[in-house]
Amino acid sequence: MHSRRLRSALVAACATVAISLTGAAPAAASPSTPVRASSVAPGLTPLTDLFAERLLVADKVAAAKYGTDKPIDDPVREQQILDDVGARAAGLGLDPQAVRAVFRDQIEANKLVQRGLYARWDAHPEERPTERPDLVKEVRPVLDRITTQLLAALTDTQRLRTSPSCEPRLYIAAARSAYGHQLDVLHLKGLQRAVPSVCGGAGQS
Repeated sequence: MHSRRLRSALVAACATVAISLTGAAPAAASPSTPVRASSVAPGLTPLTDLFAERLLVADKVAAAKYGTDKPIDDPVREQQILDDVGARAAGLGLDPQAVRAVFRDQIEANKLVQRGLYARWDAHPEERPTERPDLVKEVRPVLDRITTQLLAALTDTQRLRTSPSCEPRLYIAAARSAYGHQLDVLHLKGLQRAVPSVCGGAGQS
């Protein structure tokens, strides 16, 4: 029920924000030149901007794995990430369990995009990537940088995320980030999957 409400609200918010900012609907994805939505609206947008940026990195992860024996699901690596952010959260005064939930959503959103790209490339071979990025040298440093920035953003938004107005603020922030990063339908679905654990994430008591 909450997931359906979130999807419908986010889609409606995307349309509203797009029209209010430009008078037109959002363009197709163009990850090479994203517009930082946080320059338009502060608050939760620095957080959702990072979610969107991480989703766009999923394209490189998919390109690195597609056609190889490397699976989309990597439980060992995923657990390493969750253990790391949980440990770092405690030092930042954040609830480790809440932070792990947010990052679990990011991981699942990333895999959703990867699966969508695999399906697209299977159906349209002409769209398959022509280069294979290096996961360790090229992709993981970007993800590690985003992880650090996400932890900082979660720290900065503690009050907003525990306020009664968090959900409507989140819908608008996600919509602005989706528009600012020009997310296509697949990446918009990823963003919807990335946000459920944002509100209510309290700091440590």
